[in-house]
Amino acid sequence: MAEAVQADTAPRPVGRYPHARHAGGLLFLSGIGPRNPASDSVPGNVLDTEGRVIAHDIVAQTHAVFANVRAVLEASGARWEDLVDVTVYLTDMAGDFAAYNATWAEYFPDPAIAPCRTTLGIEALPTPIAIELKCVAVADRAPPMPLARTAGEGGTIGGADGGVRAADAGHPPHVRKE
Repeated sequence: MAEAVQADTAPRPVGRYPHARHAGGLLFLSGIGPRNPASDSVPGNVLDTEGRVIAHDIVAQTHAVFANVRAVLEASGARWEDLVDVTVYLTDMAGDFAAYNATWAEYFPDPAIAPCRTTLGIEALPTPIAIELKCVAVADRAPPMPLARTAGEGGTIGGADGGVRAADAGHPPHVRKE
């Protein structure tokens, strides 16, 4: 099974699932919202006397969700620059997209190196948040290859017919330029 990741510096998931999972050289993040990891409060939410959300600040929530994504990436051994695909869920596409898009541009000023992005308008999210991100990142976390021989012995395994280098023993073949 692929390695699951729980990030202590991100808000707890609202269900029984990990923050992220490594699989096949990629890192898949579960839906991440803007909740504060320490208090579970939602930045930018304005509540009425009965605790219902009556207004929200999408810019504050966007900054918070990006901070939470970064925390999960870092706990997973990845970096912000490793993001390759982001799906964005907004509960008020008409009211929030322009401000959200402007905040996105602060974090990803160069479209040539920004991750791919899809933004969807949805009716609701499971907690009182206005934005959630689902992300995929590259995760080149391959462990160092063990040496088949003690360092300094050199040579190849096999005959003089161009056998496998000791450092490559037991690993899939790859193309090398000689």
